Amino acid sequence: MKLFKVVASIVLLNLISLTVTAQANQPQKSDSVLLVIKQYINEHNTVAIYEMGNESFRKGFDKEKLGAFFEKEIYPLGKIRQSSPIVLSQNPEKYKLQFESGKLEFSFLLDKTGKFSSFTFSPFKAVITSKSVPAATSNKLSTVLDKQVDSIARRYIQKSNTVGLSIGVLKDGQMKTYGYGETSKGSSKLPDANTIFEIGSITKTFTATILAHYINEGKISLIDPIIKYLPDSLSANSELHKITILNLSNHTSGLPTIPGNFANKMNPANPYIHYDERLLFAGLRTCKLTTAPGTVYAYSNLATGLLGVILERISGKTYEQLVKKLITVPLHMHNTSQRLTPQQNKQFVKVYDADGDEIQPWDFNALAGCGSLRSTVNDLLLYAKANIKSDYVPLSNSFTLTHKVTYSKDPVVCLGWHLFQEDGASYYWHNGGTGGSRSYLILNTEKKIAVVVLSNSNVGVDDIGISILRKII
Repeated sequence: MKLFKVVASIVLLNLISLTVTAQANQPQKSDSVLLVIKQYINEHNTVAIYEMGNESFRKGFDKEKLGAFFEKEIYPLGKIRQSSPIVLSQNPEKYKLQFESGKLEFSFLLDKTGKFSSFTFSPFKAVITSKSVPAATSNKLSTVLDKQVDSIARRYIQKSNTVGLSIGVLKDGQMKTYGYGETSKGSSKLPDANTIFEIGSITKTFTATILAHYINEGKISLIDPIIKYLPDSLSANSELHKITILNLSNHTSGLPTIPGNFANKMNPANPYIHYDERLLFAGLRTCKLTTAPGTVYAYSNLATGLLGVILERISGKTYEQLVKKLITVPLHMHNTSQRLTPQQNKQFVKVYDADGDEIQPWDFNALAGCGSLRSTVNDLLLYAKANIKSDYVPLSNSFTLTHKVTYSKDPVVCLGWHLFQEDGASYYWHNGGTGGSRSYLILNTEKKIAVVVLSNSNVGVDDIGISILRKII
């Protein structure tokens, strides 16, 4: 999934611009001062924060203006979950503050009495370095391919902000898998081919496969207007009458990337969990299209999520039930689902943002069809292999339909899949990303090859997949 982030509009704010000769900071007091201000921020006690400033500070900055800043920019980030010093300089003191839904750098100067003479909030940006020792791997380095994969994977997994990596290669009918790093920081547990990751927008290819199944059964058509399958209450919005089922699947609907009312009751740490069908239909009642349907490619999680809802409505089943019945059970993909069993949760990785900090996995509600699935390298290799050739006729027919080009401009899009063309060969691919995961799947039906890459860090893996692909073609 193209990553959707909710980021507060944080501005660099020097709360005092007076020319003040800074007193020598007192390191012994800095940590205790930080503890106090963390408490006041979590309590939304701006008055107490203001009183922590010295006389010059209070004279130089208006109390009401300070309160307005905290109400608008700081408190919406939630409570401070964690703090740690940034060892860059001794003066001023710098700390990383990790809120429930964001991170800031907080720096301050204290006078000799331990009062603030100034402080600053600014966006936090981690310094990415290299790991001091080679990340663990299951790669035995016994073949040319093994060594090529290792060389490519090392460029990624040795970064300080990456944690775990699982790679799968299908060639000549054989599957090879490789694990790197850890399933969670400090666990020393290698990811293996059955370790479960979030796969984000690779889910969209599953949604397209379900759509293809019902097209082949005659229950829906690509040229049907979507309004045919939506509640009557949405008929008043003439914009919706212009969109077809095809437009939802190939990102030409003109719908925005995310719903206009997405921020309503949103949990920034888990943004899709509360966006239910009621909110979806409420947003659609007043939505305006950004482009005329069928004319322009514009990636939309809303569109594919809505397609999933339509498929639920025509089948009478939940999205998760559709995936299971039509895809994962026939292909024996035992560890691919929206919700995990207690046993599967033991195989599920911890997830980390682009700075390497652990965050919460994402859960999906009404928009499940755009990015809700979790899976393994083994399962996705089975999925890729079936896309190449399946003896199960209903699925074979569905996959064949999803591989047909439906938008031939740039980028070329099929149903769900994007098409990458090089040296006369066509490769079907999709990537994915959540707040703490990245994924990539690419396959070629003529050469019968595929590459799968899964990471539990929000650091892109597309380059890994393409680089390995070019080694095996």
